[in-house]
Amino acid sequence: MKVLGIDSSGMTATVALIEDDKLIAEFTVNNKRTHSETLMPMIDKVLTASETDIRDVELLAIAAGPGSFTGLRIGAATVKGLGMSLDVPVAAIPTCEGLAMNLSGTDRLVCPLMDARRNQVYTGLYRVSGDMPEAVIEQTACDISEIVDKVNEAGEKVIFLGDGAAIFKEYIESNIRVEFSFANANASLQRGASIASLGLIYQKAGKTVSVDEFTPVYLRPSQAERVREEKNA
Repeated sequence: MKVLGIDSSGMTATVALIEDDKLIAEFTVNNKRTHSETLMPMIDKVLTASETDIRDVELLAIAAGPGSFTGLRIGAATVKGLGMSLDVPVAAIPTCEGLAMNLSGTDRLVCPLMDARRNQVYTGLYRVSGDMPEAVIEQTACDISEIVDKVNEAGEKVIFLGDGAAIFKEYIESNIRVEFSFANANASLQRGASIASLGLIYQKAGKTVSVDEFTPVYLRPSQAERVREEKNA
């Protein structure tokens, strides 16, 4: 089965094509260009480089959120457009679960951290020693201090990754009480291959949805909604 994996939930845009357990192509960009400019050309380049017709794709896997509201909406619109055209199912992958999948096989706990601004992160805590991440703490939006406290309470070795790991590195180093490390650059940010691989697992487990059923997961109101609520308070 050919699976196209897409993640536009953060600053990183990443697209990958896998066929069963084989990675065919992956394209990742981490710069300040908007995903509306980069995502479709990246998909085209992945398909062109792998000599794959888009009509051969049998499953779309997407990082469903949380993350950047704009990035999630661009990803959702892209997948809905492709899904309606191809008439294929969608595997909606929790963004933090996709990040944790980058470190599949480690015996340490994995803690993804995505910067959500205002000292907040999108995060969770996972075991990834098996075929797919097992949530110890389901993905959530919280203050950085809250997740560090929970990691300390877990009392196990941990690896941090995600764009929030770099932003909050100094805080983590000053407040963590368990053995810890930070993921290397090759595994620290979103990867289309991880999303695609999880998509295949979701498909085998019967956890896909139709294009019409798919909706992004935001976890908290957008900045515009928060400003409006503050004005009306």
